[in-house]
Amino acid sequence: MLSIIIVNYNVKHFLEQCLYSIRKAIEGIEAEVIVIDNASADNSVSFLQTHFPLFRFISNTGNTGFSKACNQGYALSKGKFVLFLNPDTIVPEDCFLKCISFLDSNADAGALGIRMIDGSGKFLKESKRAFPSPATSMYKLSGLSALFPWSKTFARYHLEYLPENKTNAVDVLAGAFMMIKREVLEKTGLFDETFFMYAEDIDLSYRIQQAGYKNYYFADSCIIHFKGESTKRLTLNYVRMFYSAMNVFVKKHYGGSKAGLFNLIIHVGIWLRGGLSAIGKFIEKIGLPLIDAGLILLSFNITRIFWSAYIRPDLDYNIPLFWASVPIFTLIYLLVSYYTGLYDRHYNPSRLIPSSVITTITLLAVYSLLPEKFRFSRGIILLSGILSFLLISLLRIILVRLKVLSNNKYAELHPQTLIVATQPEYEKIVRLMQEAGLQERVMGRISIHEKDTTAIGNQKKIRELLKLFSFSEIIFCEGSLSFKEIIESLQQLPGNITAKFHAAGSQSVVGSDSKHMSGETLTKENGYNLSDPNNRRLKRLLDIFTSFLFVLTFPVHLFFAKKPLSFFRNCFLVLSGYNTWIGYATNEEYLPPLRKGVLACNGIHLSLQQQFPEESLKMADLWYAKDYAPLNDLRIIFRVYRRLGG
Repeated sequence: MLSIIIVNYNVKHFLEQCLYSIRKAIEGIEAEVIVIDNASADNSVSFLQTHFPLFRFISNTGNTGFSKACNQGYALSKGKFVLFLNPDTIVPEDCFLKCISFLDSNADAGALGIRMIDGSGKFLKESKRAFPSPATSMYKLSGLSALFPWSKTFARYHLEYLPENKTNAVDVLAGAFMMIKREVLEKTGLFDETFFMYAEDIDLSYRIQQAGYKNYYFADSCIIHFKGESTKRLTLNYVRMFYSAMNVFVKKHYGGSKAGLFNLIIHVGIWLRGGLSAIGKFIEKIGLPLIDAGLILLSFNITRIFWSAYIRPDLDYNIPLFWASVPIFTLIYLLVSYYTGLYDRHYNPSRLIPSSVITTITLLAVYSLLPEKFRFSRGIILLSGILSFLLISLLRIILVRLKVLSNNKYAELHPQTLIVATQPEYEKIVRLMQEAGLQERVMGRISIHEKDTTAIGNQKKIRELLKLFSFSEIIFCEGSLSFKEIIESLQQLPGNITAKFHAAGSQSVVGSDSKHMSGETLTKENGYNLSDPNNRRLKRLLDIFTSFLFVLTFPVHLFFAKKPLSFFRNCFLVLSGYNTWIGYATNEEYLPPLRKGVLACNGIHLSLQQQFPEESLKMADLWYAKDYAPLNDLRIIFRVYRRLGG
């Protein structure tokens, strides 16, 4: 009997796809599936329990951590083989049979890990690892492992000298997929609950070897591990937790001078990775506009020097007027760049050109409105705009190469999508995407069988289709196509095509373009206009504009607004970004997040919402988010203008 234990935390739709793949993979096998939910806030259990009545769901009241939840699941299990599996995985139909057969036929095998690929088809090096000795860790931290990937000395951390398509004995198995004989766990003990998250798989792998068994990397099957879903990687918190867990491991299993050296290396790692993570976060959240501002100021100064030297040597541009104007132009440049999407979550190169063009035109328009005595040269503004564009482009290229920014070339605002499916499956996905408000992305269907001539092409000729159609995304539909066939096809995709997945019977489509990035889910929950970054920017711009207008015309509101002092207080709260004029009536967690509203979307002050039924308020919030339009906010604001003070 096989016992499959999954610890879930806020990855409802990834877990949904995982469970559908498991249900196929356990056909013909005596198996039990136990899902331990660590107090997810996304209704994972209630959503999935009805779809998988034969699986066992346990809901914890708090996040107990990975190790403790795994042990909790093990205590309820009965299988001869125990599989600890991550919720953000997809397994092929023959995976479990092959793994069980291997463990059964190899007496020295205590546990087994598997070949893993991410959501874009790239091999995950974590599939096979060595124990993190001081030397191995130093080679990885110093970059020698990357310089000499085939060296048995320098590349030992991820055992890169071992072929990824060949089964081998290894030191460490990834906790995302660990199949272990029960008899082994009875000797070694379970996961050490000292490890809340991270390094618990290294610790258990170490104890399995200490008990006289081998850990095997199994290459005869392959799973998708989206990675970075249950935990957000490359954050400062991730770095701290990971290296703290490694510190616990070292103290537990190494002694004397070796432990001291290892701890030194670990603390260097914490400071190094933590520092890089902090810099990356600073650049991503705050620093990028500041760096851009510096580049824009630099561009103006270089242009000024060039203009004075070669174009108008008779004029001196190094004057207070010039230096007073440039910061204002820089601020305008940044504001326009923000509202044209340059600082969205992921960097999209295609947005930089229109952003720069619109910004330069805006600067020239503002310049033309200035009195003659405040003007210096249109040519300087135009040339500065071009130079700023070049410098900002170069900066983005460097940051993408350093992986501080993710290049969003795979996630266009409206990517063109082809769906690999039969006609009925295709129609279902189109309906799902309509519910998600994304139907305009669908270009057409790719057939599964060559005899099907009603589609625009066949899945075996995807590369040829690229020459005929400009598409950037493929959705694989499981049903007529097996999970195994999907995993095999994923590894053959061109590098510029992203993939998403839909299991037959599921209510979602999931995907992740990189192991470092949180994934994307497409469901009817996505169909909110308020989720669109452009609409969110327009909403904020509307808040700023109306608040600023009210403040500028303040004497009028002393006579017409009820509670004028509260009215002006609200104006400043909205202007500062603490509040928004129109918000939700309830605290619904699953709608696009909003600042606290002065008014609810029904136009009534929040303090008066208790007089309405809660279900009605939730429905009003739902439709507000779904059908959001900036003009609706404007209508509400001016319709109830007198009550904006409460």
